Amino acid sequence: MHDYIKERTIKIGRCIVETKHTVRTIAKEFGVSKSTVHKDLTERLPEINPDLADQVKHILEYHKSIRHLRGGEATKIKYKKTSSKKREVMAAGKA
Repeated sequence: MHDYIKERTIKIGRCIVETKHTVRTIAKEFGVSKSTVHKDLTERLPEINPDLADQVKHILEYHKSIRHLRGGEATKIKYKKTSSKKREVMAAGKA
């Protein structure tokens, strides 16, 4: 494994433990795909730093346990945005 991959993996692991952000958020911060972040955290990190990997595993399990709630909230926000835009368009058309 290349050194830069090891460094990135450790940085991502520390970041997720400190901030408790989701995989998607971390991926955006580091400029990599969420698949890369997931592979770094679940496959590479246990080989490099088992203690950090254990902490990360608990956070990922928590995120997985509440993902159905997050998805519902995201959909609710999405439709609030689209319905407000439709109202603006309709109001502009009447004016």
